[in-house]
Formats: sequence, C-alpha cells, structure tokens
Amino acid sequence: MNDFDVLVLGSGPGGQKAAIAAAKLGRKVGLVERRNMIGGVCINTGTIPSKTLREAVLYLTGMSQRELYGQSYRVKEDITISDLTARTSHVVGREVDVIRSQLARNHVSIMPGLGRFRDAHTVQVSDGSGQERVVTADKIVIAVGTVPARPSSVDFDGQTIIDSDGILGLDRVPRSMIVVGAGVIGIEYASMFAALGTKVTVIEQRMKMLEFCDTEVVEALKYHLRDLAVTFRFGETVAAVNRYAQGAVTILESGKKIPADTVMYSAGRQGMTEALDLPAAGLSADARGRIKVDEYFRTKVETIYAVGDVIGFPALAATSMEQGRLAAHHACGESVHEMHELQPIGIYTIPEISYIGRTEDELTRDRIPFEVGVSRYRELARGQIIGDSYGVLKLLVSPDDRSLLGVHVFGTGATELIHIGQAVMGCGGTVDYLVDAVFNYPTLAESYKVAALDAMNKIRQISMIGEFGG
Repeated sequence: MNDFDVLVLGSGPGGQKAAIAAAKLGRKVGLVERRNMIGGVCINTGTIPSKTLREAVLYLTGMSQRELYGQSYRVKEDITISDLTARTSHVVGREVDVIRSQLARNHVSIMPGLGRFRDAHTVQVSDGSGQERVVTADKIVIAVGTVPARPSSVDFDGQTIIDSDGILGLDRVPRSMIVVGAGVIGIEYASMFAALGTKVTVIEQRMKMLEFCDTEVVEALKYHLRDLAVTFRFGETVAAVNRYAQGAVTILESGKKIPADTVMYSAGRQGMTEALDLPAAGLSADARGRIKVDEYFRTKVETIYAVGDVIGFPALAATSMEQGRLAAHHACGESVHEMHELQPIGIYTIPEISYIGRTEDELTRDRIPFEVGVSRYRELARGQIIGDSYGVLKLLVSPDDRSLLGVHVFGTGATELIHIGQAVMGCGGTVDYLVDAVFNYPTLAESYKVAALDAMNKIRQISMIGEFGG
C-alpha cells in the first residue's frame, strides 16, 4: 500500500488546488515544496509580488489621479525600494498564511524539500539539510512551475543585470533601465518603472509586442508608455551586455550601444523539471522544460499528471488553478469535463489590458463577419470621476446571431470588467442582453451597455440598407 493516494509536487496555484481538491474528495494527500516557497513562484516572486508592486507604484506616484490634480501630483516625492517592498512583503506574508491554513484544514501533509522521481510511483524528498525521505503514491501531480530563462552568455549579478525574479532584490529605483523582451512580464515591469520615473528602453527581436492582443489596444498601450518616456527598439537583438562600475552598456547587433543603470532580461520562462529526474518515471520534457499532457492533464504515464506553467501556454495563475482542480478530479476517478475554451487574459500593465474571445485580426483572417461596438471611459460619468479619459471597451458582435465574439478592455479595472463579458459569452448570451440590462450608475460596467448600443446601431443601419437597397 502506498503512502498517499495523491502526491503533489509544488504548491503554486495548480499544486495547491490539486492537493485541496483531492483532499476534499476524501483522499490522503501529500505535498512537496521547498521550505520557504509555500505558494510557489506565484506567491513569492511572481504574480502576487508584481501585482502588489504595481498597486504600490500607482498609489505612491499618484499616477491614477493626475488627470484630476495635474501631471506634477505625487503622493510621495522620493519613492524608495523599501516603500515598494513594504506592501509586497505584507501581502506575500498574508497569502502564505492563508495557503498554509487551507492545506492544514484539509489535512494535506506538507513535506519540505525537493522531490525527485525514483519510479512512476516513488519520489525521494531531499530537504536540503541532508535529510531524505522516500514516499510512494498511487497518483502524482507535477506542479513545479517555472523560473525565468537565463541566456548562458549573460552574467547576471542581481543588481545591474537581473531577471524578473530579481526586481524585488534591487537596492534602489534605477534612473534608467533596459528591458530585454517585450512579452507580458517585460512590458508589465517596463510600465511600472516608467511610472516611477525610470527612463526605460524596451528591446524586442520581433517587430510587434503582445501579438495575441487587439491591435488597437496594443497601439494605445504603446502611446501611453511612450508618453512615460519609454523607448521601443523593435527588430533588435542584444549582442552583449558589458557591466561597469555605475551600470551596464547593452550592445545591439545593429551596432547601437545603450547605457543603463539596470538591465532586466525577460526572455521567457523555463520549466523546473531538471531536478525531477523525469526519465526515472518514464517521462521527458522539451527544451523549455515543459511536459506534454492530454486534455485531462495526464502525461504519457497514466498515473502522473502535470499542471500549471510547467505544461506551457497559457501559463497563467488563474488557468493553473482550474487545471489543478480538474487533474485532481480525474486522478481520483471523478467525472470531469474538459477545460472551458473561454479563458480571460489579463495583462497588468499601466494601464491594464484584458480580453476574452477572438480579436479583430483573427476574425478577419477566418472571414467571420463582425461589427464593433465601442465605449470610451471619457464618455462615462465614472470615467470622469476616477480621472480615466483614455480607457476603452470594445465588443465584437456577430451581425448574424448577435452573439459576442470577443471583448477587449483597456484602462482602469479592465481585468475585473472582462468577467461580465465572460459570463455573457459563457452562457451563450447575445448583445441584446447587454442592451436591455440595467447597470449601476455611475460605474465603468455601464460601458458594456454603451458599447452594445453602438454595435446594435451599426447592425441596424446595415440591415436597413439591405432592406431598402435590395
């Protein structure tokens, strides 16, 4: 008989939800995690610290109030790293306590250390002090997460040349910063430091950033970042980074040399699978350390599952949580459905972006007709009250059955607002519901009604032309 019914490796969003779901189903559950990493990368170095840092930046810089009180408005003139990390440390500490409490309440056995496969049912746990424990389980869920990918040619030192995990370890707010990579993490941090007054340069090999987002939204974000003195270098590749006493000089393949106090690499992430000894369990990972799974998050070894960032796209905390829950249910023999295809995407830049469904470019490529309904925050009373004159909400509506094909939001509260569109789309609703719905006033949520009316007016106009022109 094995020690556990379900053993989970990693306590990030996917791991903790898998462990708790299995425990709720009455299974004996064990969880392996490094001693100081309860909550995983998400809680300790990734999602929670970065989003808390963003809130601290918005508050201390007075950025969100400048429309009302002028461009010189600031809550604090000299913002230090200590000012920013004080809030982060508080939130991280509370979140770790919450997770520990949830695991304890559900009788999940926590084993501090790193796990390594001996075979498909056996894991050796090393706690770092020389103590080792061998545990067995009927089913195993791999939820070890990822770390920032580090090019071997770059000499990271934690202050001058850093990765995204090194942000919280800086001893001061840099006067200038180079961000290598214009992916989600790179652009989020670029916008935060630009808001703090850091002169930011973003270097990206591709000619576009955030290609999966709505083109208009990305253009609006670039406009706002340029307004914060961010410089973009698209189509450029870093050839070398030379460190000197006061900072570093980044040399591009095109010959340009850009000096900065700090260089942050945001070159994607690498699955933390190297230490697992996957071959011992009959598994393997790709070059990025990712594990392949089926629709139930089961690996090619039927008793082993994998969830979260370690399986690749979309690599979001929210989707990882659901993956963990579904994997646990399937591992415990419970009936389970496939993950819903409608997944909201949230990007915590300043201003923030969120969307669900299709983009205009995708619909045009697939020759699916659509109409666009737009609502601008500056036309909403709530937008005036909060001082957001740039926000916008777009609905992409089918003129045939009036279903919502996509919702795109840019501005204050975008990641919260998107869930109204998600609910309507998930329940098979149409734009008619939004036209007829009564929203609280004044709110940003009423942007849905304004955009819905805009789309319906355009659809009606086309139908009238067809009626009288036919």
